[in-house]
Amino acid sequence: MQATSECILVTGGAGFIGSAVIRYLLQNTEATVVNLDKMTYAANRAAIAEFANHRRYRFVCACITDREALHSIFTSHQPRAVMHLAAESHVDRSIDEPLKFVSTNMAGTAVLLETVRSYLSTPAGRQMRDFRFHHISTDEVFGSLDAEGRFSETTPYAPRSPYAASKAGSDHLVRAWRETYGLPVVLSNCCNNYGPWQFPEKLIPLMIIKALNHEKLPVYGRGQQVRDWIHVDDHARALHMILTLGELGECYNVGADSEHRNLEVVEAICDFVDEQAPIKNGRRRRELIAFVQDRPGHDQRYAIDASKIRTKLGWRPRESFASGLSKTVQWYIRNDDWWRNIDDYRGGRLGLGSMEAVAS
Repeated sequence: MQATSECILVTGGAGFIGSAVIRYLLQNTEATVVNLDKMTYAANRAAIAEFANHRRYRFVCACITDREALHSIFTSHQPRAVMHLAAESHVDRSIDEPLKFVSTNMAGTAVLLETVRSYLSTPAGRQMRDFRFHHISTDEVFGSLDAEGRFSETTPYAPRSPYAASKAGSDHLVRAWRETYGLPVVLSNCCNNYGPWQFPEKLIPLMIIKALNHEKLPVYGRGQQVRDWIHVDDHARALHMILTLGELGECYNVGADSEHRNLEVVEAICDFVDEQAPIKNGRRRRELIAFVQDRPGHDQRYAIDASKIRTKLGWRPRESFASGLSKTVQWYIRNDDWWRNIDDYRGGRLGLGSMEAVAS
């Protein structure tokens, strides 16, 4: 499929990764982009405001479980590709509200797949020989690693949270629709993203904001959990490459070969914030770090083997973790008017399930 004048449907396009994908598509292709988003608490209204008057951008406020809305989009816009990012995505929230994650991530994906299958059977759909459905997922479906090894595309699934399980289920649905109905799908699983416009319930923006506000920085357990980190713009570029060049039926792991312990990430944030917004009395933000009760079922280590996308498609990350994190801290300092006005989340502890919170 060539990115010329086709229409691409992006589900969850008002989210953190989705808005980065739309930004990339509008800047680097000639495609018309239809953004389908339910506009939940994590939707970045300011992030998509920059697209509002773009001649190749359309917005539809609806849920992926809404069959009528999906049918209307495919009938009116006749997309040649779907980039499916819409999902409930926060592990802690999934512990508190698991059924919401099952409904959106699994049932919603099934409704979307069925809409695509129906559309491809219409006269307009049958003409689209190069149609593609790209399902975007997470490395959390693979479970937890010990000190050695990395997740590859053939790693068995072993999800350990309701969020991870719901994403694993959606991955399996996409593969089943490929095998049963022949849908033209590609899949990808990515490591932890960071960058501008990320909702401040996730580790990096939460710690940046708390550091700027001189608040305690709550680190789960002893902060020894390891995650692989990628800048969201590198991920967006990889996703478009998978959509256009990936082999149908295949899955591609996306990672930046950037493993860091959570405590190391928080310490690096402290140092960058100190450098860019020093405290007048000379105190260091590392003094704000406080260890709190760990998350139930907290995975110890994630690490992605991204050799397939590098060798098969020629993708490489452009940002190092240090350069990307420094830019991200700068962005949150310069855009404090956005995050200071978010009413849906104030940094309180989520995801304790039946356990009692431990004050930080």
